Amino acid sequence: MTGKFTVLVTGGAGFIGSAVCRRLISIGGYRVINLDQLTYAGNRASLRPIENSPDYVFSKTNICNETAIRELLRTYRPDAIMHLAAESHVDRSIDGPAAFVETNVIGTFRMLNAALDYWRKLDDEKRGRFRFHHISTDEVFGDLPFDSGIFTENTPYAPSSPYSASKAASDHFVRAWHETYGLPIVLSNCSNNYGPYHFPEKLIPLVILNALDDKPLPIYGKGENVRDWLFVEDHARALELVMREGRNGQSYNIGGGSERTNLQVVETICDLLDKKRPSLLGNSYRSQIAFVVDRPGHDRRYAIDATKIRSELGWTPTVTFEEGISATIDWYLENSWWWQPLRKQRYAGERLGTAKG
Repeated sequence: MTGKFTVLVTGGAGFIGSAVCRRLISIGGYRVINLDQLTYAGNRASLRPIENSPDYVFSKTNICNETAIRELLRTYRPDAIMHLAAESHVDRSIDGPAAFVETNVIGTFRMLNAALDYWRKLDDEKRGRFRFHHISTDEVFGDLPFDSGIFTENTPYAPSSPYSASKAASDHFVRAWHETYGLPIVLSNCSNNYGPYHFPEKLIPLVILNALDDKPLPIYGKGENVRDWLFVEDHARALELVMREGRNGQSYNIGGGSERTNLQVVETICDLLDKKRPSLLGNSYRSQIAFVVDRPGHDRRYAIDATKIRSELGWTPTVTFEEGISATIDWYLENSWWWQPLRKQRYAGERLGTAKG
């Protein structure tokens, strides 16, 4: 392990966090300490490809437990922290906002306190390369008109849901710890992710699996809401770049440049499934589409301007939406061992999802 760059990843059993852990271990040169409480969306099965690596460590820990966080920092002495742990589902935040305040705001506060104390005690060399990388969402910026506008790093915050408000608060705390105490930080705000290992209540996996089960494919309102879709492995690659090469105190928007309405996303999935796994009923999966009452505060459109990360760090997405959605469907068709146990739980299929995951 000598010479390995050690990264403490919070929320590393979640959708994006597990993609980050898998990437860091697979490319080599990293030791990964995965900290996750294993709530409903955390799944250690998502780490199966790397769980036997000598450079991978898992710790079941709550980010609100500052004492435990401090002990992990003393034990493993990370060179960077990638903070992804968060409650992330908009519908759940509407039903129960308290958990989002506790995890996303208080949990981030606890992480910052522990990180600051740890950073202050490092030697000069290690202090110079340390970064606290806070991973956030484009939803903190609110929504955009259907026909104009795009989010930049300078877009004012205007969150619409308890979820996005809690993430906005955590972003502000991270910046405050940098400005007030000098903690070296980088932030990133991403668009909607999709890909393998996505929790089954989120929009894309929900539609895939409901289609296969001959269940309705629910879409809010008229399906006109627009999101910019980012393949999760492209995002993981961007996050590594921001963590290693991002400028201290800066934020970076990460987007896939693939805006689609929710209806277009669902229809694309239906058309691909018609070819890959035709319905036994002989109908197109489009016949299962069902429009349902819209949720409160549903943002119309998100769109990311990724110019800064492209020009400063050389990152661009490599997977088109057409390529990524086809690969995602293939993954769900081939990996029922992963999603079937989750699907059987009582909350599976009961919610619609368009958040990050």
